[in-house]
Amino acid sequence: MLLRVRVTLPDRPGALGQVARTLGVAGADIVQVVVLERLGGRAVDDFTVVWPGGNRLDRLHAGLGAIPGVHIDGIWRAIGAPTSGGHDSELLAQLAANPADGLATLVDAVPGLLAADWAAAAVVPADWAARSGAAPAVACASWRAPESPGLPEVTPLRARPMEGPDGTRYAVAPFGRAGLVLVVARGPGEDMPAAAFHVSEVDRVAQLVRAAAVILGDRLDLVTAPPVAAA
Repeated sequence: MLLRVRVTLPDRPGALGQVARTLGVAGADIVQVVVLERLGGRAVDDFTVVWPGGNRLDRLHAGLGAIPGVHIDGIWRAIGAPTSGGHDSELLAQLAANPADGLATLVDAVPGLLAADWAAAAVVPADWAARSGAAPAVACASWRAPESPGLPEVTPLRARPMEGPDGTRYAVAPFGRAGLVLVVARGPGEDMPAAAFHVSEVDRVAQLVRAAAVILGDRLDLVTAPPVAAA
């Protein structure tokens, strides 16, 4: 299976190689390495690896945990390797070429860009404050989203990472019009917690959403959520 392994490690020569060797000894085949952050002598790196299905993850945890200065931020199953910023431009070009399906195209594509599980575009009504306890309504969702995705409390509408009561991790970013907000989710697995979205990932989602809002323009104002059936 494909895993994504996020670690914080010392930003010094040899540290990255030590992590890579440990992954190899544990049985992981490295597909890709992405540096998310380098700050204050520390780095946050994402490793996408092929992990033998029969191997226990505690072997991976033990190996990485034994490296001085290395902290495991998360290990989770991934649909595919995370894509580069160049794929963001390709996605926005698709939106511009077919704006009628632009919102659905964006929602379907974002999980693959961030090795997330699913995404949804939610509608927050203008009278949201008066609807105590109500959940945001889903306008459209990616194909792997739950039938009734439990969305977090997205107000106030600003880009940020969030965590749900069930351990699901979210990245949310508003479109800035029509009360629309994009929600991207990573759920916990059977034997691993969900990994939080890094600030660079939240920024990436926010930039995509802002660009999509410019491209799709007034079409977003026509997006509505399905009506809620009366109790």
